[in-house]
Amino acid sequence: MRDIPLRVVLREWGRIGCLGFGGPPAHIALLRQLVVDRRRWLGHDELEDAIAACNLLPGPASTQLAIYTAWRVRGRPGALVGGLAFILPGLVAILALSAVFLASSPPEWVRGAGAGAGAAVAAVAVQAAWALIPASWTRAPSGLRWIAYAAAGAAAAAAAAPWVVLVLLAAGALELTRRRAALHAWPVLFAASAPSAGLAWVALKVGALSYGGGFVIIPLMQGDAVDRHHWMTAEQFLNAVALGQVTPGPVVHTVAAVGYAAAGVPGALLAAAIAFAPSFAFVLAGAGRFGRLRAHADVRAFLDGAGPAAIGAILGSAFALARALEEPWQAAILAAAAVALLAARRGVVETLVAAGIAGALLALAGAPAP
Repeated sequence: MRDIPLRVVLREWGRIGCLGFGGPPAHIALLRQLVVDRRRWLGHDELEDAIAACNLLPGPASTQLAIYTAWRVRGRPGALVGGLAFILPGLVAILALSAVFLASSPPEWVRGAGAGAGAAVAAVAVQAAWALIPASWTRAPSGLRWIAYAAAGAAAAAAAAPWVVLVLLAAGALELTRRRAALHAWPVLFAASAPSAGLAWVALKVGALSYGGGFVIIPLMQGDAVDRHHWMTAEQFLNAVALGQVTPGPVVHTVAAVGYAAAGVPGALLAAAIAFAPSFAFVLAGAGRFGRLRAHADVRAFLDGAGPAAIGAILGSAFALARALEEPWQAAILAAAAVALLAARRGVVETLVAAGIAGALLALAGAPAP
């Protein structure tokens, strides 16, 4: 562990928090550039081991990597300062945008922009799931079980979103049972089955019970935010997901938009605090054991079940998101976004911005906005 001044940690991790558009791949590239290539605080192998360990943890892996790398250069104070510097710029941005896009009576062009960007979100979900499939399939101990777990996740996300978290945990527990290690998983499953409600539970699911990449938070939030608590309409939820994609920093910032819809700025801050707290806790409590975590057989077995279920849940959420579209022109934007992302391999941020511009122009031209 090095002894880098905290002001340096604040500046460098804050810069990544401001420039980190494009999700986890962009965050990892920026962190690699900082701590390995430019500053040489960590070696290539050390960073790769850290990435692998963070991918084994629930919650936003790139946020955990930012906290962990800051811990490596300045200990616990560095982890707190670096993690907050990475998170806060995007949080401020999404709060400002939520105030505009989730207002009760926004201007017509704002409604159109939100509807256009929201229409493209289902295609982004498909792309996110598709990118996760090859690596997950390669390490699957059984192709048939992989398909079964993915199908269960997809069905839960498409038809019974509030139950997605139980499906993820059950898939992991079943795979542990196959490995004769079920005793480690059932207490977790039992705890997750306890009655829970409200914004704190939604944020906790996002921060502590999400496996398989940032987009798995969509099915974890949608059922509660839209169907159960009615904090927002399906269209507003699409807007919130789009805002989480076009702002810098972790996609988990979407939970702050949901919190804003539920209880204004205090709700947004509460949701963000609860969602990100587990990432700080995991790193501060276990950073010294990250190397052993990567090789832990029980952890790998659990993720062999939960991972495919999470991928299926992301695909299922795409169906639910597409079903929420109300206007024919939104379907056209969704189709164009699918071509841009899956065939032309364009970036997520540029695709969502283009969809938002198209929606704003259509609204100004007189097209009905949902």
